[in-house]
Amino acid sequence: MIPPMDYTHPEALVSTEWLAANLKAPGVRIVDATTFLPNTGKAGRAEYAARHIPGAVFFDVDEIADKSSGLPHMLPTDETFSTRVAELGIGNGDHVIVYDANGGGQAAARVWWTFRAFGHGNVALLNGGLPKWLKEGRSTEAATPKPPPGTFTARLRKGLVRSFEQVKENIASKRELLVDARAAKRFQGVDAEPRPTKKRGHVPGAVNLPFNELMDPGNSFVMRSADEIAAAVKKAGIAFEKPIAACCGSGVTACVIAFGLYLIGHDGVAIYDGSWAEWGNRDDAPVET
Repeated sequence: MIPPMDYTHPEALVSTEWLAANLKAPGVRIVDATTFLPNTGKAGRAEYAARHIPGAVFFDVDEIADKSSGLPHMLPTDETFSTRVAELGIGNGDHVIVYDANGGGQAAARVWWTFRAFGHGNVALLNGGLPKWLKEGRSTEAATPKPPPGTFTARLRKGLVRSFEQVKENIASKRELLVDARAAKRFQGVDAEPRPTKKRGHVPGAVNLPFNELMDPGNSFVMRSADEIAAAVKKAGIAFEKPIAACCGSGVTACVIAFGLYLIGHDGVAIYDGSWAEWGNRDDAPVET
């Protein structure tokens, strides 16, 4: 029998048991990154205000962003990220634990990637997020913590980010493989986008790996085992002969792909930040269906 494969980076994923035992540990900073698609009628900040894990601060992906771009939650500048994260009481030496109300399948992975993109490697995802925490009967609070400001200096790792121009150039060069995290019918151009776009389909040459195939939807979106992640990756036709970049609807669930691949040892997965919110509205963007 072949022994089960272990995560290469198990430190990137913490359990609810670990977090419950370390809520007040020195240097541990808990971040609630809850957000929702615009068609749900829900607001992440309101969900956070109603209840969150004790001590958690709220990271608003739509506010800690480049709001001048016209695209949703694009990466901010180094200076903006440094200032806003420090205001949340987070410093460069802290161990950041990120979760969301969707079990990790939404903005928690995005915030995990964003910290890494700005040079902060000591960041982990809470496995199962708030749904698992609540299912286990663990405590929450509504009070907003007011930690003292931290000292945080961000330096963007440009190799973890892809622009429209880079993705378009890659169609011809085929230098790297683009993995699309959207549901299959959105990838195929059958279903409309939650954020309506002029075009449907996918970037030519991209392969499809719906992000939830790396998670267990029946178990609070707990990350699947290393073997299961590797099997899903293989089924999608993803080989690691080339660098990998990921995209989705707006650069959020693509980060679940980056996170899942990081767990099994692929550290350098880049994110096309504009994703389909940009590509699907550009007249100069070719499309496949």
